[in-house]
Amino acid sequence: MTGRLHCSSAFERRARRQGYALVAGLDEAGRGCLFGPVCAAAVILNDARPIRGLNDSKQLLPERRTILAERIRERAVAFSIAFVTADEIDRINIYQASRLAMRMALDALTPQPHYLLIDALCIDSPLPQEGIIQGDERSFSVAAASILAKTARDASMAEWHERYPAFGFMRHKGYGTPEHLSALSQYGPTPHHRMTFAPVREVLGLIPLQPVPVQEVLWSEA
Repeated sequence: MTGRLHCSSAFERRARRQGYALVAGLDEAGRGCLFGPVCAAAVILNDARPIRGLNDSKQLLPERRTILAERIRERAVAFSIAFVTADEIDRINIYQASRLAMRMALDALTPQPHYLLIDALCIDSPLPQEGIIQGDERSFSVAAASILAKTARDASMAEWHERYPAFGFMRHKGYGTPEHLSALSQYGPTPHHRMTFAPVREVLGLIPLQPVPVQEVLWSEA
């Protein structure tokens, strides 16, 4: 796979040809942050109400993400959003917390889908599923989920900014920017920082944890 990726409905159309009428895309936001929850979304798009401009949320300007998020909410067959807290992330690790958030979002969908398209991993579900490398850049459904997850998490960071203005969450959304790391060093972590993440542990004077080995399955390149 070379060159620029193209976001399309190819994965959805293939699933429908195989007999799966309702196809959901799932993605998360905030996996690499040092603060706050990880957020996941699940979306079943409506073929009769297409949305132009769907793509990986990270490649969209914030204003464009907001517009697209509104259109997804208006036009989708169904969507749901779920959060897993920093405490839970520290308890089960960020990989498992991301999978849990996706499962929670999936469980909240009404109607339930028949097939899942997931960005780069698999989740605990009996439903047939396909993990797609860079799925948020290749599948409309996964891109829609990435946009909803990103905008929902950014909105939560705006609320956290009001509570902890010295950390600048409105600007960096909890990622490990120089501003955030400087605030961590100056003020120490809040109760909602991810205490198992290396930069936070360093501030606390704790030794880094060994990374949890992860085996990704159900990749799809096609």
